[in-house]
Amino acid sequence: MTKQPVRDFDFHGEALDNIFETYRDLRSECPVGWSERYGGFWFFTKHEDVFNAEQDWQTYSVTPTMLLPDLGNVEPLIPIDVDPPEHTHYRRILLPLFTPSAVDELTPFVVETARELADEALKQDVVDVSHAYARPLPMIVFSSLIGYPGEDWHLFDQWIDRIFARAEDPEDATRASQEVHAYLEALVERRRHEPEVDDITGRLLKAEINGRPITHDELMSYQYLLFIAGLETTAWTIRAGLWHLAHNTADQQRLREDPELIPAAVEEFLRTMAPVQGMARTALKDVEVRGCPIKKGDRVVLAFGSGNRDEDAYEDSDEIVIDREQNRHFAFGVGVHRCLGSNLGRREVVVALREFLARTPLFEAVDP
Repeated sequence: MTKQPVRDFDFHGEALDNIFETYRDLRSECPVGWSERYGGFWFFTKHEDVFNAEQDWQTYSVTPTMLLPDLGNVEPLIPIDVDPPEHTHYRRILLPLFTPSAVDELTPFVVETARELADEALKQDVVDVSHAYARPLPMIVFSSLIGYPGEDWHLFDQWIDRIFARAEDPEDATRASQEVHAYLEALVERRRHEPEVDDITGRLLKAEINGRPITHDELMSYQYLLFIAGLETTAWTIRAGLWHLAHNTADQQRLREDPELIPAAVEEFLRTMAPVQGMARTALKDVEVRGCPIKKGDRVVLAFGSGNRDEDAYEDSDEIVIDREQNRHFAFGVGVHRCLGSNLGRREVVVALREFLARTPLFEAVDP
């Protein structure tokens, strides 16, 4: 059967330049469709369809991987590429480190780090806030939480850029991924011979799954996922928030006058400029969605970025409304695969914006 309707839809690379216009067109003309990119995949662009698929892991499995294309991972990444019930056991290992109370305990360090970075960055009249502030803040915080040497974050910065540039230079992205794996292998081996520390690496080293010790391969898969997911997504949201405020000084001034609005503004930045625009699933059985025949084994991309701007789910859906009240979005996913670090990510972005605004006069974007 010919898969219809067919659209040349992408959600990486240059397509991001006008992705929100593309989403709007697709929701209107082709809410479910087929793209030949990355080996071929169906895409869902409506909020309702994305939400339903996120909740239905019995039909839409994360195996072999949520990532399309992958980021140098040969095996599934734990726990995001594993369905229940195994997913629950893997997730439970680190859940205590990401509860609201655990994030509260970590917050003073986040605040201290944000202040130091902001003070250093603002010694310049014109500053690249992505390089000097948005990127290093979550890297330094997460390095402390996971047990990476703090002075190594500059290496992480380079590796992340190269890995996420897979569409432009896949060979270099693969080399960067291999370098990260080698770094993590060395870290784990060193930690095996050091006194126990109650951080992420420490917990993984002594973790058990159903009464058996976690295997080395499982541990390394978990480590690689945390490296990829824990460093760039939060930086993206800080960057996006500051970008919006630099271009919309009325919103910026309002947050300065009423800092209590910052958490609501962060949710709006997450909704409209989500760090993850889409994740992939695999159909476990034949299913029909909006008249489209999805076959068992077909890949399906859930376009979070489109669902987050669906006019049927949000009033003035393409507008950034910093005090929006009803704002359940897909930035962290929903259902069983909801992001483990969502509490920490939110807190880091709130702190980052609050501390930056507290240390600056009204700022604007310079001509690029």
